Amino acid sequence: MKIATKFIHAGATPDPSTGAIMTPIFQTSTYVQEAPGKNKGFEYARSQNPTRKALEEALAEIENGKFGLAFSSGVAATDAVIKLLEPGDEVVAASDMYGGTYRLFTKIFEKFGIKFVYTDTTDLSKVQAAVSSKTKLIWLETPTNPLMNITDIAGVSVIAKKANALLCVDNTFASPYLQNPLDLGADIVMHSSTKYLGGHSDVIQGALIMNSAELREKLYFIQKSCGAVPGPMDCFLVLRGIKTLHLRMQQHCLNGEKIAQWLRSNPRVAKVYWPGFEDNAGYAIAKKQMRGFGGMISFELKNDSQEEAVRVLSSTHLFSLAESLGGVESLINHPASMTHASIPREERIKNGLSDSLIRLSVGVEDADDLIEDLKKAIG
Repeated sequence: MKIATKFIHAGATPDPSTGAIMTPIFQTSTYVQEAPGKNKGFEYARSQNPTRKALEEALAEIENGKFGLAFSSGVAATDAVIKLLEPGDEVVAASDMYGGTYRLFTKIFEKFGIKFVYTDTTDLSKVQAAVSSKTKLIWLETPTNPLMNITDIAGVSVIAKKANALLCVDNTFASPYLQNPLDLGADIVMHSSTKYLGGHSDVIQGALIMNSAELREKLYFIQKSCGAVPGPMDCFLVLRGIKTLHLRMQQHCLNGEKIAQWLRSNPRVAKVYWPGFEDNAGYAIAKKQMRGFGGMISFELKNDSQEEAVRVLSSTHLFSLAESLGGVESLINHPASMTHASIPREERIKNGLSDSLIRLSVGVEDADDLIEDLKKAIG
């Protein structure tokens, strides 16, 4: 089945009672049982919900996986993965990553005896050097947030398997339209479904997809026991978003390329971070493991000051100054004070995230209008 057909029909079964083509929103907390333990497959909505079940089946299908689990947020999905571990276990993670993930690792899980080792995952020799006998998980983002670094998923998968460690890939920036980490050897794929999967900035949700039935049962137990589950309305919204994911991603990619090229030609811009440039260090790997380069771009101005960056950030009109990404509307963001503020400044600077870095989530508006907006703001 071709990808566009898959996205539209994934998880979609007409409602048997009415024939409704859209999955109903089952707004219920519990289900009547015929006798104790005798039910129609649903007992209590924290454990199961028909709308959520349809979404989880769709998530698995679009990521070429066997099992999907939906969570109340991307961070909740990440939290569930780390709860697979025990005190004394180690996690190798990318030094460039979403600030909320870093905060979860350092402020919540480190105090429970889990050690996090950060390294440049674009260099497989550094990943190998970071792995020890205690490594139980390798956590990747590719492209990374916000520097758009590319990691060879298949290459890291080989390292993870030799170490008997799980490999989890945060696929939020790429989306299943551009990249399928399970096909490249990952054990778990994580999404902040808030972003491209939902696509309309109207839902908070997360997802995990995997092929192992054993892993699914462990993660489902965590999901059910800890209760970080999405409501049926949120599941409905993400199901609806998936149906147009391929259309939106095509436009995100077209707009992203046009704006990245324009930014690079702008004399006031010092550097543009976008994996689609042929001279980008990760271009060859991105070309191999992705179907396109996406609509996420970061850049630095030649006037390398936070004050100048703030001026630009506050001067756009079509690009809305806000956290998040992946919606149909374009957003502009200052990672150092917004999405990555929880990472200590010295760590940010060491990893290449400057105080003046600007991140764009390029939407699906007309690219010429977006360029004109940036042109006026940059000056």
